[in-house]
Amino acid sequence: MKFDPAKPFNDLPRLPPSADLESSAVLRQAARTHGILGKLNGYCATLPNAGMLIDSLIIQEARSSSAIENIITTQDAVYRAMATGVLADPAAKEVIEYREALWKGHRLLKAQGSIGVKAILTVQETIVHNDAGVRALPGTVLRNESTGKVVYTPPTGRERIMLLLGNLEEYIGRDDGVDPLIKMAVVHYQFESIHPFYDGNGRTGRIVNILYLVQRGLLDLPLIYLSREIIERKEDYYRLLQEVRTRDSWEEWILFVLGTVERSSDHTLRLISSIKELLEKTIETCRSRLPRTTYSKELVERLFAQPYVKTEHLVKAGIAERRTATKYLRQLEEIGVLSSFKAWRETIFVNTGLVKALKE
Repeated sequence: MKFDPAKPFNDLPRLPPSADLESSAVLRQAARTHGILGKLNGYCATLPNAGMLIDSLIIQEARSSSAIENIITTQDAVYRAMATGVLADPAAKEVIEYREALWKGHRLLKAQGSIGVKAILTVQETIVHNDAGVRALPGTVLRNESTGKVVYTPPTGRERIMLLLGNLEEYIGRDDGVDPLIKMAVVHYQFESIHPFYDGNGRTGRIVNILYLVQRGLLDLPLIYLSREIIERKEDYYRLLQEVRTRDSWEEWILFVLGTVERSSDHTLRLISSIKELLEKTIETCRSRLPRTTYSKELVERLFAQPYVKTEHLVKAGIAERRTATKYLRQLEEIGVLSSFKAWRETIFVNTGLVKALKE
């Protein structure tokens, strides 16, 4: 049957695809991607506290993933919202909800061992902040942003969509010998084509990508920044998705996804390396210039958990009681490690070096 973008793709083929996914070109690219991804994962394992970097990197990923959906905000708006708890910027709020969704999905993955329909539903519900769930009503179409022309109409009907999601869950959990990076490309295509929700499909699908890499042991932590690469090649991304539907062009799509993971891994590796170098320099500065009663490695590392810090963060981390914590932050400002600004009645301290590293 000829593909018609204006008609629901109710005949979306179940997984696995019938095509040969492991061409020689794909296998060569997969080997390169595994190499750099393994290097990233190995490097993170050498960090004394890799967990401290996660929120900073997740915010970068969340901003880019949201930007693909034309939800645009600034780093400053997001960090202010995280530090103050005041979600005045709707776009910043959406980015913070993406971060929360990734962590919820990660916890469910660790509890269940595989990404299932429950985890996917939880991620999407957290992203869009409602429980509308899987689409029940017809009328969902995807349009070209420039022309308004319908380019794809996903399958319709809650029962059909749930069957497709069940097939996707089974495919994700099956150990069939196919390279997991290749399978990730297939999983992403299928999820995007099912398009199971009224809203939040793209962001949910990109979180599933990261969780799948963790599930297959290619990443120990969700420390990768894929959406930046997709934004830079957004036109190719949507074109190649469509060509799998219209021409069964699996090789080109898989090569695109593997290349995205390779470039993202390299970028994330360089970013983490620069942050680690900055952390080491900051530790040395604080060790030499802060009073002995103030300096501790735990204090400095806390400044790298997120770029905007306030007294309450140090108190919750058990570093000091409120008055002492404020004194520590003021001393860090005096030696140039932090700067500060007023937000309502609070003083927010900024790790300016970390902000600069993340922006670059």
